[in-house]
Amino acid sequence: MSSKTEITRADILDIDAYNKVRAERRKEIAAVKAHRRVAVGPHATFYFECYETMQYQIQEMLRAERGGEEQLADEIAAYNPLIPKGSDLVATIMFEIDDPAARHHFLSSIGNVEKHFMMEIAGAPVTVRPEEDLERTNDAGKTSSIHFVHFDLTKDQIAKFKTAGTRVTVGLDHPHYGHVAIMSEQTRAALSGDLA
Repeated sequence: MSSKTEITRADILDIDAYNKVRAERRKEIAAVKAHRRVAVGPHATFYFECYETMQYQIQEMLRAERGGEEQLADEIAAYNPLIPKGSDLVATIMFEIDDPAARHHFLSSIGNVEKHFMMEIAGAPVTVRPEEDLERTNDAGKTSSIHFVHFDLTKDQIAKFKTAGTRVTVGLDHPHYGHVAIMSEQTRAALSGDLA
C-alpha cells in the first residue's frame, strides 16, 4: 500500500501501457479492496477509498472514455479529494438494489441521508463530512444511490483506531434506514494504514 495522498499526472499510465498491466493490476486492486468494504444493512455498502483505489478508478475511466489529457485533468481533480490525507477515512457509500422500481422507491424514502452517516471508535462519535458541496437529495426528497463521505478523526481517535481490537462501528441513523455494522478486525487493520 502506498502512503501517497495525491495523484499526479506522473502516476497515470497511458492507455497502451495500462492495457499491458491491466489484468495484473485488477488482481492487485481486488486484494486491496478485499478488506476495505463494510456492508451496512441490506442495501448499503461502505467502500473505503485510498490512493490505490482512486488511481485504479482514474485508469479505468480513461480507458473507457478515451478523453485524453483534458479528461485526465478532470479525473484527477474529481478523485484526489477522495484519497485520505492522514487524519480522515474516506468512503464511497453505495445503495445497491438491482430492481429499478424497488431502488427508486427506496431512494425516495431516505432523503437527506447524507446527514445520517456515522462512525464510532470505542464508543466515541467521529465527525462526518460529506464530500460534495451540494446536497445529494433533490427537492422531491429522492437521494442519490452514491455518496462520498469523510470521517474526520481526532489524534486520540486515530491512536485508538490503530490499536488492535478497538471496536469500530459504521452505519446510518436515518429514520427509514437505521443500521449499524461492526468493522472487522481485518478492515480496521487495513484502514489503519490510511491514518498518520
